[in-house]
Amino acid sequence: MLPSFSATGNAIVDYLTITDEALVQIKELLAQRTEPCEGIKVGMRTRGCSGMSYTIEYAIREKNISKFDDVVIRDSYCVFIDPKVSMFLIGSEMIFKTDDLNSGFDFVNPNEKGRCGCGESFKV
Repeated sequence: MLPSFSATGNAIVDYLTITDEALVQIKELLAQRTEPCEGIKVGMRTRGCSGMSYTIEYAIREKNISKFDDVVIRDSYCVFIDPKVSMFLIGSEMIFKTDDLNSGFDFVNPNEKGRCGCGESFKV
């Protein structure tokens, strides 16, 4: 069920695309969660040799959802985006990738100017 959005906050946007594989993982994560949440939330933090990395956490209305967050909705699942991050994600695609060593969400971001050798961080 979709959370209610007010006219003054939680803008529904389409500047971030969510791939089918990423959506499957979002659905699985939310289905396994025992505590209520509204979806997932995307942010960024300073980390690694290139400077920034993406963060993903459960979106909990009383904890980390702001009326200023943008929201991408796909198949009734919500991805909240921290407003400080939204301008860096314009035109990006949220993917889920798996390789021999790890798996997880990542972003194909045309705004990135480079990534560190290990792929943990990027610069815009």
